[in-house]
Amino acid sequence: MTRLAGGEEQRRDEPDAHDMRKHAARSLADRKRLTGSGPPEHHTPVDAKLDAAWRLPVAAIYRGTRLEWQKPRALCGPTSIANALRSFGVAIDRDTLLAGTGLTTIFGYRLAGMTLDQLADVVRKRSARRATVLRDLDVAELRAHLARSNDPSRRYIANFHRGAAGGRGGGHHSPIGGYLVDADLALVLDVNRRVGPWLVSAERLHAGIDAVDPSTGRRRGLLLIE
Repeated sequence: MTRLAGGEEQRRDEPDAHDMRKHAARSLADRKRLTGSGPPEHHTPVDAKLDAAWRLPVAAIYRGTRLEWQKPRALCGPTSIANALRSFGVAIDRDTLLAGTGLTTIFGYRLAGMTLDQLADVVRKRSARRATVLRDLDVAELRAHLARSNDPSRRYIANFHRGAAGGRGGGHHSPIGGYLVDADLALVLDVNRRVGPWLVSAERLHAGIDAVDPSTGRRRGLLLIE
């Protein structure tokens, strides 16, 4: 894995594009084979919660769209934007998303990482949507925004440090698919195929978005698209 400016990750063996819905279903089926198939009471708690998360309003919209995985020449930032805008019904081509935005590209591709502010600028230039960068949130403020992530008129992209959020790796961007309020779990629609969709507590996600991006010296955070 290669670390890039802006805190993104690049894996050289990523495929061009995949259907996240099929990946999620396959992953769930694999876990059920290990934990026992059959009625819901035989599933693990994680399976049941992930099923519930996919039924949230915004997650259901994402499931109905063509979700793409990041690939080596189109990293997690552009892929997250494309998935979010496409879920609003915007006709967008991830591979030409950065054209005309002023960002340095090679044959239309961004080989360096992107900051949260650069993501916001691309959304403004390539759509009629309003983009707001949210930084320096406390846990209560994050929970309030996560609850609003279930509003179909909003989309959130999280810029977080995987290690700080309890995983392995560095900086990353991925859309938020929704929030299970009672369980205090957010659905991260991870654009990295090796990871796929996952659930994270608000406190762990807060640790991830509160980490400093070394390319800017500022904390990471959320991008709100309306």
